[in-house]
Amino acid sequence: MSRVSMFNSPLLLGFDQFERTLDRLAKSAEGYPPYNIEKIGENGLRITLAVAGFATRDLSIELVENQLTVRGRQSDDSDRVFLHRGIAARQFQRAFMLADGIEVTGARLDNGLLEIDLVRPLAEPRVRTIRIDSGKESSANQTIDFTTRRVGPR
Repeated sequence: MSRVSMFNSPLLLGFDQFERTLDRLAKSAEGYPPYNIEKIGENGLRITLAVAGFATRDLSIELVENQLTVRGRQSDDSDRVFLHRGIAARQFQRAFMLADGIEVTGARLDNGLLEIDLVRPLAEPRVRTIRIDSGKESSANQTIDFTTRRVGPR
């Protein structure tokens, strides 16, 4: 069964990378660890992951391009003898795709909750004027003139 593309409209040009990213995230989606995403203030976001049993040394946070990846790996203590082991020392990897411009401002671990703070800068609207050349000139040596100006307060 073939999947219907969300971005197959001829009006949506250049969005194929978004579709590949969504596919990759859907394949890696797992239920552990549970997490919340909340709005903090006007431009802030906070990702909170429930990572009970993990110490700071067991966790890593990495930002590559726009993908924020949180990994947890607990080392097995071979000196301990369990009569019953109901709390597994499991590893995890959770990925979040961040929009362009979102910055990670910090992370902290407190009482089994890993909080990662993000800030989303205000978007400035841009207006671009594109020069239109006449059809009589040779198109081989023409360049397109892009003039960009900002709109609104700075």
